[in-house]
Amino acid sequence: TEVQGNSSWAPPGGTLGTIVEQTMERVITLRIHRRQLEAEAEAQAGAPPFASALRGDTVRVIAELKRRSPSKGAINEALSAPDQAAAYAAGRAAAISVLTEPLHFNGSNADLESVRGRVRIPLLKKDFHVDDVQLFEARALGASAALLIARALDPATLPRLVALAHRVGLETLVEVRSADELARAVDAGASVIGVNCRNLETLEVDPRVAESLVPRVPAGIVAVWESAIASAADVERAARAGADAVLVGSAVSAAANPEQAVRALTQVPRRAGVRG
Repeated sequence: TEVQGNSSWAPPGGTLGTIVEQTMERVITLRIHRRQLEAEAEAQAGAPPFASALRGDTVRVIAELKRRSPSKGAINEALSAPDQAAAYAAGRAAAISVLTEPLHFNGSNADLESVRGRVRIPLLKKDFHVDDVQLFEARALGASAALLIARALDPATLPRLVALAHRVGLETLVEVRSADELARAVDAGASVIGVNCRNLETLEVDPRVAESLVPRVPAGIVAVWESAIASAADVERAARAGADAVLVGSAVSAAANPEQAVRALTQVPRRAGVRG
């Protein structure tokens, strides 16, 4: 189980390393439009608050739009982003995660824009954000928050991107998988920290990682359990660890009735006092 701190950092390998390299190629093109994106981000109206939507008496659900993934392959290739998002909202999702990475998840910015026009709840732009210009883009698209993966960002870049996001009116979900990454996320000023049960380099899943790290997230920070969620029993496991919210993608994306699938996960009481 990955719970030991490690002060060293090296660029990621495996699947995550490949996706980060491909993302940097997208960033090169995106930088051409930086000034335009900065202006659009500044002009964007305020988005619904993300962190506050994840606090409550029950474990909140971040429902994800996921057509495919490197680990599972095709999940729901025919998924309509706005229709699926509307079903999630009707099922009382607290927020929606919209995958915009095109090569491995078949997502797009158009998905985020169409969802923003359909629902009123907060949207998380789920992508491999490694550069300033991507945060301007996320804000310009109307996202409430953007994902930052600690494993993909060197120790100097993570706090810089968190600070930049805050300056442009964008919240962040900082994803971690080790004690060292958790410490880096806290030091960076993260208001929402997600612990991913899936190792994005090897694609292996180990819920014990979240069971160990979620209780260590300071009480003033929203703690999100990511991956390995398919049933109310899984949400209860996250609640026992002290999670404020869970992020679930494949189970609700593949469901025949996504509204019902999300609603079935939203009734689990949060365990006050487990953390801090």
